[in-house]
Amino acid sequence: MHYGISNLSIVPVRLQPEDATEMVTQLLYGEHFKILEERGKWSRIRIACDSCEGWVDNRQYLKIEESAFYELNDSKPIYSADLIEYLIDENSNLTAITLGAVLNYAYRLKHSHDGAVISGRKEKSNLIPMALLYLNAPSIWGGKTPFGIDCSGFTQMVYMLNGYSLLRNSAQQANQGEALSFIEESEPGDLAFFDNPEGIITHVGLMMEDNYIIHVHGKVRIDRIDHSGIFNTELNKHTHQLRVIKKII
Repeated sequence: MHYGISNLSIVPVRLQPEDATEMVTQLLYGEHFKILEERGKWSRIRIACDSCEGWVDNRQYLKIEESAFYELNDSKPIYSADLIEYLIDENSNLTAITLGAVLNYAYRLKHSHDGAVISGRKEKSNLIPMALLYLNAPSIWGGKTPFGIDCSGFTQMVYMLNGYSLLRNSAQQANQGEALSFIEESEPGDLAFFDNPEGIITHVGLMMEDNYIIHVHGKVRIDRIDHSGIFNTELNKHTHQLRVIKKII
């Protein structure tokens, strides 16, 4: 088994070993993974933080020792807390990183960082202030950053930056936590899940106070929510059908 780490700011992870295929997620700087298969210029990986699998370009990561992989697994992640920040290498070259970059291995990559960081488990009340940092970020399928994010990447990153683990897509996240019987039981930071006409969960957002929700629909935005689902006042209609609300914390 081989192991790797992202030494670049944002690396696409694709469904197939081709540049033109779907981006299923992204590797942020410092995220580590197992290498499951190597094929030409591509590697199929399994990301350590959420077990998400996909293909990455071999030119966009570095291999690390097995001992380093497990050391990172056992350590408490230290994340960049700024929307955008820079790392400096020994030759004074800059590498841009985004909110949520993992800094534990930066010193071994000979990168220094003097920006704000966040680590450890936070109170549930910190979830919505963190979510608001992503407000107006554009919707990008597979995205995980303030410069492009999808609905489940958004909820995953908000929880991750507060010390809690969510799986990568909304259907997987819907299997986590405890279901609530009524919307009135929800608290800010609980996850609301929405399904399509076939009953498949395809969307997730974070509950806020007073029957509002923050979620990704074209961009990270705040809308009303009721027993039927998300109501978009600009369109004057419901855009997502509520399936269940889950308490993770």
